[in-house]
Amino acid sequence: MPGSLQGQYIGLEVISGKNIQVPFIRIPAGIYVSIKLDSRRRWSSTVQVLSSKSAVAWGDTLTISPDASPKLSLEIRASFELGRMLGNGKVISKLETSWNELLDHGDEPFDLSFSPIDDICPSLTLKVTSVHACGHDDGTLIDESKLQSGVECEISRRTHAGHTRLFKYMRSNSGVSHLNGAVNYFQWVVAQCSVGHPDRAAALTNLAWARLRGYIHEGAQYIDSMTSLFRDALALRPQGHLDHPLSLYNLATALTWCYSKDSTIAIIHECAQLCCQLLPLCPEGTYLRSFDVDSAVNYVIGTCIAIPVDASDEGIHLRRLALELCPLGHQHHLRTFYNLSSALYGRFLQCGSIVDIDESIQLGRDILSLCLEGHSSRDTYLNDLALSLATRFTHEGRPHDLDEAISLGEEALRLRPLGHKCRDIPLSNLGTALQTRFIQRSDVNDINRAIGLAREALKLCPSGLPRRDAMLANLATALTRRYNGLHVIEDINEAIELYRESLRLTQPDNLERHKYQTNLSSALCSRFMHNQKNKDVEEAIYLGKDSLAAVPLLHPERHYSYFHLRQAYMSRYSVQHNPADLSLAVENFRLASKHPTQGFPERIWEAIEWARQADYYRHESALEAYQMCLELFDRHVMTRSSIISRRNAATALRGAQSLPVDAASCAIRRNDLRQAVALEEQGRGQQWSLASRLRTPLDDLKSVSLPLAHKLSEVSKRLSEAQGSTGSTDGAAADLAVIAYRRLTTEWEATVTEIRQLHDFSRFLLPPGYEDLQAAACHGPVIILIASHYSCNAIIVPTSGEPRHVPFPSLTLAELKKLKDDFARAIRQANIMAPTKPRTELMALLRFIWDEVMLPVVNLTPLERSQIALGENYAWRIYICSYTPTLSALIRARQTMKTRVTPSFVAIGQGQPGGGQGTALAAVDSELELVQKLVPPNVKFTSLSGDESTQAGVLEALRRNTWVHLACHGKQDREQPYNSRFAMRDKPLTLLDIMENDAPQAEFAFLSACHTAVGDEQTPDEVIHLAAGLQFSGFKSVIGTLWVVDDAVAKHVVEAFYEKMFKDLEEGVMDCTRAAWALNHATCTVKKEVALAKGMMGGPACAGIMIRLGTVVDITKIELHPVAASSTETTSFSMIRSKEAMGH
Repeated sequence: MPGSLQGQYIGLEVISGKNIQVPFIRIPAGIYVSIKLDSRRRWSSTVQVLSSKSAVAWGDTLTISPDASPKLSLEIRASFELGRMLGNGKVISKLETSWNELLDHGDEPFDLSFSPIDDICPSLTLKVTSVHACGHDDGTLIDESKLQSGVECEISRRTHAGHTRLFKYMRSNSGVSHLNGAVNYFQWVVAQCSVGHPDRAAALTNLAWARLRGYIHEGAQYIDSMTSLFRDALALRPQGHLDHPLSLYNLATALTWCYSKDSTIAIIHECAQLCCQLLPLCPEGTYLRSFDVDSAVNYVIGTCIAIPVDASDEGIHLRRLALELCPLGHQHHLRTFYNLSSALYGRFLQCGSIVDIDESIQLGRDILSLCLEGHSSRDTYLNDLALSLATRFTHEGRPHDLDEAISLGEEALRLRPLGHKCRDIPLSNLGTALQTRFIQRSDVNDINRAIGLAREALKLCPSGLPRRDAMLANLATALTRRYNGLHVIEDINEAIELYRESLRLTQPDNLERHKYQTNLSSALCSRFMHNQKNKDVEEAIYLGKDSLAAVPLLHPERHYSYFHLRQAYMSRYSVQHNPADLSLAVENFRLASKHPTQGFPERIWEAIEWARQADYYRHESALEAYQMCLELFDRHVMTRSSIISRRNAATALRGAQSLPVDAASCAIRRNDLRQAVALEEQGRGQQWSLASRLRTPLDDLKSVSLPLAHKLSEVSKRLSEAQGSTGSTDGAAADLAVIAYRRLTTEWEATVTEIRQLHDFSRFLLPPGYEDLQAAACHGPVIILIASHYSCNAIIVPTSGEPRHVPFPSLTLAELKKLKDDFARAIRQANIMAPTKPRTELMALLRFIWDEVMLPVVNLTPLERSQIALGENYAWRIYICSYTPTLSALIRARQTMKTRVTPSFVAIGQGQPGGGQGTALAAVDSELELVQKLVPPNVKFTSLSGDESTQAGVLEALRRNTWVHLACHGKQDREQPYNSRFAMRDKPLTLLDIMENDAPQAEFAFLSACHTAVGDEQTPDEVIHLAAGLQFSGFKSVIGTLWVVDDAVAKHVVEAFYEKMFKDLEEGVMDCTRAAWALNHATCTVKKEVALAKGMMGGPACAGIMIRLGTVVDITKIELHPVAASSTETTSFSMIRSKEAMGH
């Protein structure tokens, strides 16, 4: 050694390594450099991760005195631990050199090459310099002479010996003695590294690797111990541990070997889970990721793709893991997407969870977005998405699903032209969707085309092909449906033969067999009703029972087995009249209606049919059936995420429109008037009840459980924000909105369920009973008019006591519908008649209404003897009538009257509406001026008109003021009542706008506009109109109109109304409960001051009769002028009109 180095130190920096090949199968955790300085000292660098380019970066420095041995030994070693090392790992390459040789390279970095491995020479980049003092070293310098020679030393020695024996075995794949020797060494080490020892995880891993090699080459006797050892090691290296990724990899590797020998799904499932955990922990560019993890992941992905789609929970979880392993851009991303979608669809068919079909459709949309025009598999993905949408339509009844399914089905069919080997599939699926649309819309073109498509599909599946049974059944179903609509006997005969052939081709264990059985049963019932041959119905019952036995209890298809079995019993009962058949049919009606995994539309239709049949045959279950209808109907509509979609759902179910009155009629005929009131309320108030649930006052709840009250308030707020007024026209966006809404609905329902566990809250937000509803009659009786095709009645709900029944035996529903049409026509004719011409027809119709409807009610309404003596000509003085959409609305309005604020009055007018919303109204401004003069001077008054009367401006005014007078054009939209509107300067103010405008402090609104209280003819409750919308938004009392309002007459009514309304105010406080009294006075005044020919019901400018909604007048505040030498006390009562009985 040069003399100049005496007394100095040598600094050796290990900068990096490259071309480092790992010559054994086991993947190291990292690489380090070991330098043997002399017989007793050894220095080791830190352990660093090997890159995918076989390179390692260290940057570690050793400073040593050159007085030591001039020779040194450099080793590149593999460590099987990144953290604390057990033993010294395994030598990859070794080089003997001297300090002089290293110093000859000068002060610059240089490469030092080692012996080649697989023809590649690994090398280290080093830097050697002369330094004057011993500085801080990196790495570890060990004085081996000072190491203890006890157990720890023996653990290290035996670990090294185990590695040596194992790698000898691995190089030769023979010599089981080497393997056994390694196992013995590692077992001894494990025994010494007991629980709590810092090296136990490493010891377990070494033994597990020896077991793995034994499993690979010697057989399955090692499998259980091998995997449990890897699991135990992983448990000792939780997330965050330096060796956690390697432990994940080790277990995953072991499991892939296990799966290659034993293809158990649970093994590949666990392996996929491990890979998903491992990938984020192994950055791109590391040796472990590039050469081993990616290989393991690809193996798992390939295996998952090859496994048949499994709709079990475990199978779907496996598909999710596979998709997680194949992000966007991965070559198998599309395939794993598709497999997950298919698995979710399959589980939906088995379990009926709407969440599954929603997600399947979402995935299907994503798949299509990745498969643009020209993609080879686009036809398959189109077909499957169409099928999923059609299936969801059956379950949920959303019309856009069916329309989209047909559109996608048409495109899929175009992509499989004549000659395509799988053309039969889109033919059949499109035909099935068209059949469904035929059921919904009764367009015979749909069913005829569906039959044509089914015949073409059947021709493409001759005898011997696997799909022929399905094609036979699909054609048979189409023919059966056409028979049910058109009653051509040839159709049903052909359908039965096709079903029989389909069953002959179907094996007993085929999952589709029960469907063919139930469909054949239905076809046989249809033919039985035509020819009444007992053999048909007997076979139908046998098939129905056989099908029912084959379907699991909670399978969605079991609903159809109940359905067809009750159809068979009902068919036989209708001909043979055996009471046992009716009982059996009712039991299957009940089971089908209650089946929890079937969608609401199917269950509602079954419940409606149950109610119809039970009512017709006077079965005791009729009332139960009606209750089931209303309950299911409410739950079904609640699933809709927008106000309009709820109304659309209500109108889409044929037979549902008359449910409230039919249910009430049934209860009346069973002498259960209390139930009749409750059922009528539940049915006709359904739309408003759903909307008002999110605005329920929580004062009582807060006094019992403040946390639950806050929780419900918060969830209700979020649910209200999520529901929106209209649904999106984009299918994907609409789906996302529905899913988010459903998630919030579930949370809301769970909160309500929790509240119902509280004392005295068991009926919280449930439909009110008679005792609750009777509160609506606290100021006078409520009259409910019920017109059903079963019977026409009225029910009087008194202030206390039992309700009273008023039958109308001489009236039928058909007569009342004609009366409604005649009355509307007479009003229109009176509007164009000369002022002097008598309104004979109108007066005759009014006389009929009085004699047949009003007089029977009046005769049962309690009156004083002096009032009875007045006779019918003074009825207008005795009775003050208000109208309420529902009893609940009236009760709610009264409850909110408990909180009063300083009143403020705004008069809003728009005589020059923009955007073609209507003609100019010349009298608007003068009407607003008149109102301003009549409002008490102590009340804050503002006026909004002209350019200020915009949609936004009026909404703001409605929020800020307690009293409102609105003069403008009004329009009821009979097709979509939520689009009913007031004409404003910029754009219409719609009913939806009003409903979303919360005004809890509002009290009174006078709607001096046309058609503000005209309802909707398509929904079960006919109260979706502008006046009801204002009441829903917070107004306690609202005056609206039933038809066209003449400006001049309206001005007279307004003046007389407000004069009376504000006369003799108690302490100068405006009181909206006086509105009914004031309106009654105003109409009487107008009759005197304006000739009948020009009045409310006649003349060239026919005015609309005004009605009042909201709180009923308090009878203690009524004062009338003396009549017949005695004063009279007025009886006030509210009326609820059924849609069928009272027209617009």
